[in-house]
Formats: sequence, C-alpha cells, structure tokens
Amino acid sequence: MSDSSTLEELGFSPRWQALFEPHLARSLTPARVIRSDRGSALIATPAGVVRARLSARLLKSAKGPADLPAVGDWVAVLAPEGLDAPLIEVVLGRASAITRGDPGRTSDVQVLAANIDTVFVVHPIAGPPNLRRIERELSVAWESGAVPVVVLTKVDLSADPEAARSAVESIAPGTEVLAMNALTGEGVAPLLAYVSGHRTAVLIGPSGAGKSTLVNALLGEQRQATREVRVSDGRGRHMTVARELIQLPAGGVLIDTPGLRELGLTGSEGGISAAFPEIELASRSCRFRDCAHTDEPGCAVRTAVESGVLPPERLASYHKLVREAHVATKKTDVRVRAEEDRKWKIIRKAARNFYKQTGRS
Repeated sequence: MSDSSTLEELGFSPRWQALFEPHLARSLTPARVIRSDRGSALIATPAGVVRARLSARLLKSAKGPADLPAVGDWVAVLAPEGLDAPLIEVVLGRASAITRGDPGRTSDVQVLAANIDTVFVVHPIAGPPNLRRIERELSVAWESGAVPVVVLTKVDLSADPEAARSAVESIAPGTEVLAMNALTGEGVAPLLAYVSGHRTAVLIGPSGAGKSTLVNALLGEQRQATREVRVSDGRGRHMTVARELIQLPAGGVLIDTPGLRELGLTGSEGGISAAFPEIELASRSCRFRDCAHTDEPGCAVRTAVESGVLPPERLASYHKLVREAHVATKKTDVRVRAEEDRKWKIIRKAARNFYKQTGRS
C-alpha cells in the first residue's frame, strides 16, 4: 500500500462521504483499515498509512468482535496533534461483509473482510474439486452481500481441467466459474474487471489454493510470499498469516486472507438459498410452505430427487448446511433457545406423566 494512495483510489465513494459527513463536526478523519491486529489497526488516511489504536469509546460500545474494525472497514479517526497514535472512534456502517461463525461454542461472529464487491472463491483443481466445500463457501459468499466468483487454480496440474470446471459449474448455478494458471498468468486477466472502478474483492479458500500466487499475478510482482508445491500431492502450503488490503496498480483493491480450515456459518439461511437456487425454486411447489424437504407429503424437492432432476448429494449438502445454520442461530438467538428449552420441558413432563399413569418406572 503506497503512502500516496488517495482514499478515492481505495474506494472512498460519495456513499462513504455521505456516511462520514456527521463526524466532521468532531474533527474526525476518514480512513480505511488495511490490516487489523488485536487492539490496533494499520489504516490508510489522507495523510498516509499509519498505525492506529482503538478508542476507549469504541471498545466500550462494541457488543462483540464483529463491531470492531476489520480489514476493509471505513472508519472515523481522531488524530489531534500530540497524540502518540490516532484513535479509531467509529466504524462506518458496512455495505457488505464476509463473516464466519465461531467453530467453538461461543456465539461470536468473525468479520473476515468488510465492504467488498466481489468474493473470489479460490479452489485448486490439482485433484478432484471439493464440491461440498465450494457449496459452503458460496453460501457464505452470497450471505456477505457481495457477488461470488469461483476461481479454479492450478489447471496445469489437473488431469482434466474441463471436467473439473464442468463439475464445479453444476453446483454453482448463477455463478461465474473461471479457470487459470496463476504461475504463468494464463486466465488471470478477467479478474481485473471485478475490481475496476476502485472496487474491492476478497480471496477466500483453503490453504495451498494458490491465493498468494494469484495476488502476485494480479500485482505483476512477487509481493506475497509463497512456498514450493509438494511433490507428494501437488499442493502448496499457505504463507499468508493475516488478512490484508492490497491496492492493485491497475486500479481496485484486493483483500488476501489466510487459508481457512473451517468456514462456519453464522445462522442465516439466505446465503444457502442463494447457493442452492434450484432447491429454492422447486420448494415453491411444495405442499407446505415450511416444508423441510425430509419426509413431508407433497415435497416437490424430494420429487425432483426421485425423478433424477436434482442430485441427491446436492440435497444432502443443503440439509447439512441448513442444520448447521440452525445450530448457529440457537447459539445467538435467546428466543430460539428458550423455545427449545420449553419444548423439551413439555416432552419430559409428558414422559413423566405417561410412566406415572402406566405404573412404569
């Protein structure tokens, strides 16, 4: 990131200017988060790139980690003379954000990147593509409010690139699927159209997918560190250790992310519906509006499976993601937890009454 980069080059559009307007009275300065670390952030301001701290006001008002600055956020900064480091006072309302749920027991939501226009779902095809993982990542990408694009890398190591691409296209309806060799730059150029006009894209995918190599190809230089591909399985090992905003010389912004072992859902089913549009379409013909597509009579989705129109593994993947979203919802929704507790209290009470009436112990 160049110190001479203007905020407009980083995407500071009239929309953000309007959102920032109320903070001018407090003499705050607009900035964009380049990299977020615990308790501080590297930010791009009109005066250049500086390290900033989170203000006590912001920390006190935050209800959780998702309310704190993330890479790509636009923030309002207090930077009076004599202050050791600028203070981030406000995080402007996000236009979009790619998030993941905590894979543990907490209900925290982690913001991977904010204010993005495109999500590049990067997946290597040195071996057969992991279709179930791509479905999960597309669900998360659609949920972000940005447009997903599947980017298949390492086509030079694929036994049948066209077959791999066709397989991915079959589970990504409505999503563009691009195949490329980032090492040689072959097929990389179409990605630039998604970041033209000072737009922002984020790269997500597993470790060794070639995200850093892709960034280097788009930059035209060896900016991101990479490692050699293992001979045993043709996979590289990831080198990116933190999410970082990178300005492209031709215009636009990329956010690189470390490889994610797990991308947990956050509870909403909107992204899942968008990633499985054929199931959403078929469900409109189900007898019951709240059909779960399991054993209900008149289920048009199961009819589509039985007739061979819808692959059974596609419906199984959909069910798995919906169940996970429901579990995530129960972590955060007090009302759902209360209803669940009430249901089991009724069941236990009915069971006790049954055994009492029948004399069973």
